Amino acid sequence: MSPFDVQCGVVTVAQALACMSRGQVRARVAAGRWQRPHHGVLVTHNGPLTWEQELWVCLLAAPPGSALAGPTAAQLDGLLGLESRRPWIVVPYGRRKPQRGGVVVLQSRHLGDDDVHPERSPRRTRIERSILDMSTNAVSAKAARVPVLAAVQQALTVPEKLRAALARRATCSHRALIAETIDDAEGGVHSLPEREFAQILRGRRLPAPVRQRRLRRPDGRYYLDADWDTYDLSVEIHGLPHLEIRNWDADLDRHNELSIDGRRLLQFASYAVRHHPGRVADQVERGLSRGGL
Repeated sequence: MSPFDVQCGVVTVAQALACMSRGQVRARVAAGRWQRPHHGVLVTHNGPLTWEQELWVCLLAAPPGSALAGPTAAQLDGLLGLESRRPWIVVPYGRRKPQRGGVVVLQSRHLGDDDVHPERSPRRTRIERSILDMSTNAVSAKAARVPVLAAVQQALTVPEKLRAALARRATCSHRALIAETIDDAEGGVHSLPEREFAQILRGRRLPAPVRQRRLRRPDGRYYLDADWDTYDLSVEIHGLPHLEIRNWDADLDRHNELSIDGRRLLQFASYAVRHHPGRVADQVERGLSRGGL
């Protein structure tokens, strides 16, 4: 198939010359039937570029071995809700950056098949690498968690593959937090910060709760992460699985059942327990005080 078709009508000069003479190419550009948005890159029409054509221009304007990256590559692979209005591209370390306005350019020494799709078109990083590039370049620690959680929640990858991709990276921003978030996304028992929650309670000299208290309901058993029966207060800590539709619906149903029985329930994300202990402590303390502490 011709590159004119595969690349949405965007080709390099070399690709065009493989199909026609230099004179024919020059005539089309001179007549305004074709345009040259970047040195060495041609578009076979004279109208505004589509988003897909803009991505091809960015890619073909970059040095060999480059690939679409970050949210741009992730969106092509199906990630929803984290689109960027600016194209992202990663180029081999030390090579020239494409001089095109509005493009986010990363550099990397690692652009082999482990990190870049060997066959997908346009050439782009694998979803795991795309997600990690988004997280390591995030403007805040909180924002760094979002791509990891979103990719796993949307079933585009699994925590095991994200860990492997993270292990291949050298030093990067938010590394410890990204690793922690991958654990949260996996949703295992060890991802819930029970030790940190206990430290929060001790720091405020609050009474210790009953852990994993089992309540028997007509339609099944409920397990509460922390419970103070004397003060009619319970606490649950959620990782990513809480956000999945089936689990979320079940959690809402459980919350309703507990509320009907008069029990008050506080719910915290694992991130809040680890990174906002003061806020968590304040809410638990006020909840216990309301119950008579």
